[in-house]
Amino acid sequence: MSAITRDTSTRTVVADHVWVNDGEGTVLSRGAVEIRDGVIVDVSAIAGARPRGPHVVDLGDALVMPGLVNAHAHTPMSLMRGVAEGTSLLTMEGFLQVLRTREAFLTPELVPASVAVSCADFIRHGITSFADQYFFADEIAPVVVDSGLRARLAWGIVELGDDAARERELAAAEAFAESIVDASGVVQGWLGPHAFFVDNQPEAMLAELATAKRLGAGLHAHFSTTSEEDRWCAENGGGSAVERLVEMGMLDVPTILAHCTSLRVEDLSLLAGTGAALALVPSVAMQSGVGAPPVREALDHGVTVALGTDNVCNNTNADLFEEMRTLGKLAAFASQVPNQVTPREILEIATLGGQRAIAGGKSDGSLMPGAVADLIAVPTQEIARGPVGAQSLEAALVYGTSGASVTHTMVAGRWLMAERGVLTLDVPGALSRQQADYDILTSRIADAVGVNQGARGQ
Repeated sequence: MSAITRDTSTRTVVADHVWVNDGEGTVLSRGAVEIRDGVIVDVSAIAGARPRGPHVVDLGDALVMPGLVNAHAHTPMSLMRGVAEGTSLLTMEGFLQVLRTREAFLTPELVPASVAVSCADFIRHGITSFADQYFFADEIAPVVVDSGLRARLAWGIVELGDDAARERELAAAEAFAESIVDASGVVQGWLGPHAFFVDNQPEAMLAELATAKRLGAGLHAHFSTTSEEDRWCAENGGGSAVERLVEMGMLDVPTILAHCTSLRVEDLSLLAGTGAALALVPSVAMQSGVGAPPVREALDHGVTVALGTDNVCNNTNADLFEEMRTLGKLAAFASQVPNQVTPREILEIATLGGQRAIAGGKSDGSLMPGAVADLIAVPTQEIARGPVGAQSLEAALVYGTSGASVTHTMVAGRWLMAERGVLTLDVPGALSRQQADYDILTSRIADAVGVNQGARGQ
C-alpha cells in the first residue's frame, strides 16, 4: 500500500470492491476512484494490472463506499454521555430535569474537548459529514475545522418569546454564521432554532429565515417529537405546524427537521419539493418510547429523508451503521410489513439523503464524477454477508456491518483516518481533557446543591 498522506492533490484510491451508489446497485470488483482537488473526477473498473505509483493508495481486499452523513448531532454533549439513560429527552420534563440542570453549569471552556471526542467518534465510524445544533458554536467550529469533517454548524437559539433573549440570540447566531469563511464549503455556519413554535416564536422564526436567506445558510430545528408544535399552532390561529411553516416560507431555505416521530402523514405532501429534510433518529425514538417516524410514507411522497444519531446522553453511540439497521427494523416492526424500507433505500438515506439535508451537490453522497471525495473503506471480511446471490451487498452493509469496522475515512480528498488511526485529532488528549471537564462540571453542580441546601436550612 502506498503511504497515506493528508494532502488533497490528485490521487487514486483502489480497492477490490467499490460501491458506487448510483441507484442501480453497481459494484466495481476491483475499482479505482480518481480524485482531484477534493472532487471525484473518475470511477472505473480495473481491467488489467492494478494502478501503482506515488499517488495511488491501494486498500486491497476492502469495500470503498461513500461516507455517511449524520444529519442531526450535538457534539459537545459527549461530555454528558449516558446521563439520560432511562429518561426521554424528547419530553419537556426529561429535557429540563436531566439536561438543562447540567447545561446550566456548562461554560465555553468545557466544550472543545468533547467536540473533539465526538468528531473522532464520527471519523472512526465512517461519518464524513454532520449537522450540529448547539450553543457555544463558536467553540465548536475550530475543533471541527481541525478534524477535517464536512459540517453544517448551527448556533442553537432558545428565546421563549422574550424580546431581549430573542435579540441577543439572533445577534449571536448571525455573527457566528458570518464568521465562518470557508471557500471550499466544507464547514458552514447555519442557524439553529431549537424548536419551532415551542421555544422559538414566529417573530424569531421569521428573523431567522431572513438571516438564513441573506447568508445563504440553512436552519436546523427539532420538530414533531411530541406534537407540541401542532398543539401550539391549533391554539394560535389554527392549522398544523407544517402548514404554518409553509405559509411563513420557512422551508424556502435548507431546513433540517430532526426526529419527526409525531409528524402527520397528511402533511407530507406539503414538504415535498421544499428545502425540508427529515433527520430521523430511530434509536432515540425507541429508547424514548415514542412512535416510529413515517419513513416509508415520506419516501413515497418524495420528501428528503436523512439519518442522525442525536446526542449521546441517551443514544450512547455514534454508529450510523447501527442507526441504519435500527431504522429498517423499526419501520418493519411498526408497520408489520417486512422490509418496508429496503436496504438500498436505507443506504441512500444515510448518504444521498444526508447530503441533500446539508445542501450538498447533486452527486454528493455517491462515488461518481463531480461528487465530493468523501469516502470510507471497510475490510471485506468484516462485512457479514451471505453467499453472493443469496444476499445483496446493500443488505449486508445495513444488517451485517458495524461502524467499528471502518478502517479509512476521507473527506474532500483528505485522509482523516488510516488503518483505524485518526490522523487529524489528538484523541487520547481529548479524552483526558474531557474527563477533567466533566469533573469540573459535576463539582459545580455539587457546590450549587450544597449552597441551596444550606439556604433552605437557614
